[in-house]
Amino acid sequence: MATVTHVFSIDYVAKLLDEDSELLQAIVSNYDNLSYGSIISVYTGPDEAIASLTRDGIEQLEQILAHARRTADEWNHFLEALIENEELIARVKAKSAR
Repeated sequence: MATVTHVFSIDYVAKLLDEDSELLQAIVSNYDNLSYGSIISVYTGPDEAIASLTRDGIEQLEQILAHARRTADEWNHFLEALIENEELIARVKAKSAR
């Protein structure tokens, strides 16, 4: 793995990919979803951190989303298995329907 010289915040990645930042946060909150070293914690205070992604992490995230979106049924199953917040699921599904 190459040396990481910069990372991207989840909010910025959401803008780049035109995705909901809470959806991306739900995906990366499980460190098993992306390979080791793709998710970096950036500490903004003694007990505060934000998740950030390497370029490899962004590519893996794009692959996960593309795979999940192959069919409407797979997308719905993916969202319901990943997210407990019904409002977020509804918001993401509504955006996908556009």
